[in-house]
Order: sequence, then structure tokens, then C-alpha cells
Amino acid sequence: MKKILLGLLLLGLIALVVLALLPRSLPVDAAPVMRGPFRLTVDEDAKTRVRERYTVSAPMAGTLARIDLHAGDPVEPGTIVARLLPLPSPLLDPRAREIAAQHLASARDAHSQAEAAAIRASTAAQLAESNLARDRDLARQNAATTQQLEQAEADSRMQASELEALRFAEKVAAHTVDEARLALESFSARQGAGEQLELTSPVHGRVLHVLHEDSGVVSPSQALLEIGDPGSLEVVVQVLSQDAVSIRPGMSATLTHWGGDSPLQAHVRRVEPAGFTHLSALGVEEQRVNVLLDLDDPNADGRLLGDAFALEAQILTWSKDDVAQIPTTALFRQGPGWAVFTIQHGRAVVKPLQIGHRGPSRTEVLSGLDAADVVISHPAPALKPGTRVRAGAFLRSSAL
Repeated sequence: MKKILLGLLLLGLIALVVLALLPRSLPVDAAPVMRGPFRLTVDEDAKTRVRERYTVSAPMAGTLARIDLHAGDPVEPGTIVARLLPLPSPLLDPRAREIAAQHLASARDAHSQAEAAAIRASTAAQLAESNLARDRDLARQNAATTQQLEQAEADSRMQASELEALRFAEKVAAHTVDEARLALESFSARQGAGEQLELTSPVHGRVLHVLHEDSGVVSPSQALLEIGDPGSLEVVVQVLSQDAVSIRPGMSATLTHWGGDSPLQAHVRRVEPAGFTHLSALGVEEQRVNVLLDLDDPNADGRLLGDAFALEAQILTWSKDDVAQIPTTALFRQGPGWAVFTIQHGRAVVKPLQIGHRGPSRTEVLSGLDAADVVISHPAPALKPGTRVRAGAFLRSSAL
């Protein structure tokens, strides 16, 4: 009996040693090759934007009267949206006033001098015209030479040109007098309320933003308010430039997380040809491109949206009903191509394959795998061909 017990104990020890020396199976996550619909989308955050918006700006410097309109107020073409008053007259010290008065007196004297010069030139022109008429009569009677007649004609033309030049000088002097008088009057005269400039709405729509509500001095071209039609919305999606090359006008899109109960359907209207640098939340510079979407039914629940409302957009770039597919995380590079680990008889086996469209979670398989194959969805760096494995989690997720 003792010999039997010792033999059994020895066999148990040998079995424990053998089990300890055997290689352990590596737990892995596994997933079957699935067939089903495959959708490839570009998912990004988006914002709504009024398609046609107009900014009403101050055409000149002045004092803006308080704007009574508020965001959301309706306006029509010709509706007065702002009133601009001329700037108040600046203060003038006695010395500056005296200088302005002297400038006006000097301008008036110059004008009087120009008038006198014009009168003298008019008299000289009349005299030259009379001399020319007399010399012509004498020339017809052969009492004057041709040279005398030509000299008289030249004198008449010169006097006429001189008179014209002095008359222009008289006009310039008159304008100078007006400028000097206005410069002096501007320091004391107050602009009346009737001289205010009324700014009107250029289109039918609503006030989107009042950029300068309180009264005060504004500079030329300063924006006062924005006007647009909130019913004419477009959706702006900032996508990575690598994703933008696969997006075409007319592609369908789904808008979610906008606040409504059901998603909104839209389509791509335009992919802008120029990109821009965008700083991500992690501080990484990205090249992005604006993709513009139009709502398929603007009169549906989308009418509740307004300008600059946030939502999420899914742009469908490719789809097929029956596609063999595996998790994208199962792929790894093998030379110039792709490969996966499959499980055969409890061991990891490398299989090269050809893939088609690749999404963030699922990848289309063109060849290299059978329908009965099971792939390791998350191969660890320590995993080698021939390693014993056991499926710790068998994934049967549906196709995306």
C-alpha cells in the first residue's frame, strides 16, 4: 500500500513539473470574418452658418445714435437700422479763430485781385479784337501788310487765352474763399439734426448681431450690425485635408447631436479648394478644409437651428451592402502589404491579405481570408507566429 501511494505521489509530482514546463497559452481578443453592410464616413464637429450675411458699416466718421434694434428683429429692404450724426464741432481758441479769419480775409483779397486781373484781360482782349478787325479792313484795301494782319491775329489769340486763364484763376480764388469761410464757420456752427445720415437694411431678413449698440463716435468702415436670413442655413464642416480628397459634391450626410429627436439629412454642396491651419485641442497644427452642406429639407426640424449652432456631421464617402470585413485593429504591416494573426488549432498563424476600404473600426477584406477564419483583433507586441493562444474575448460586433 505504501508503494502504491508513493508511486501515485511521484506521478503527480512529475505531472506538475511537466505542466510547469509547458508554454502557457496567451489570452487574446478574437473576432470572426464577418459579411454585411459597410459604410465609410468622415465624422467631424460642425456648425451652422447663415449663407448670405450682410454687415452694415459706418461710411464715414461720426456720432452713432443708439441702435434700438436687437438680435432677431425682422428687417426689410430700406428699413432704417442706424442713424449717424456728424461729429460735433471742435473747440477753437481765440488765436486759432483769428488765424482762420485772416485766412478768409486773405482769400477774399486774392479773389478781388483775380477779378481785377480778369477785367484787365477782358479789356485787353476787346482791344486786340478791335485792332484785328481794323487791320482786316485795311488789308482788304491794301493799306496794311500781311505781316501786320498776322501780328494782329496773334495778339488777339494771346489776349483771348490770357483772359480764359485769368477767369479760371478767378474761379479757383472763389473756391478758396468758400473753403476758408466753411473752415471758420465749422468751429462755431452746430450741425443740425436734419443733416443726419440714415443707414438702411440692404435685404430682407433678421438682425443677427448688433456689434455697436450704444451711441458714440465711430470710425469709417466700422461694423455696426449683421443682417441675414436665418432660414437660409448651411452647415460648415472642418475636415482634415486627407479626408477632404475623398469627399465629392452630392454625397449624403447625416447631422446628429443638434438638439432634436431625429437626425437631419443633408448633402455636400461644395468642398472649398483652399485649406487652412487649425490648432487642435492638444496643440497640434492640422491642415483642414471647409466642407459646405445643405439641408435636404430646410423646413423640417432644422428650422429650429440658428446661426453658429453646434452639431455633428457624418459624411458618407462609400458604402456597400455585402462586404467581408474585420476589425481594423487586427491589421499590421508585413513588408509592403498587410497581414493578420488567425487562430488555428490553438496557435497564432500569420496570414497575408489584400484590403480595400479602411475605416477607423472596420476594414474591407478583398482576399486572403476565409469565412471561417478567426482573427486576433488586438495582437500584442509579444505575439509571434506559432504562439499558443486562447480567445479571452470573442467579439461578434456588427459591421459599421
